[in-house]
Amino acid sequence: MTDTPKDQASEQPKLNPGDQAEPGTPGAGENICPECKGSGRIGAVPCPICGGTGTIIEGIGGG
Repeated sequence: MTDTPKDQASEQPKLNPGDQAEPGTPGAGENICPECKGSGRIGAVPCPICGGTGTIIEGIGGG
């Protein structure tokens, strides 16, 4: 049985509420956040949907 490093969770990419998938997921890509229109802010605070990045990860194309 091997021990996992305590900081292993920090290696996982942080998902924001508007993300549908982790970055790098096949069939997913970056898009402009529909809530803040890519600015990363709503008024004087960071956008709660994209976490202030202005982008979200969502499914693209498909079939």
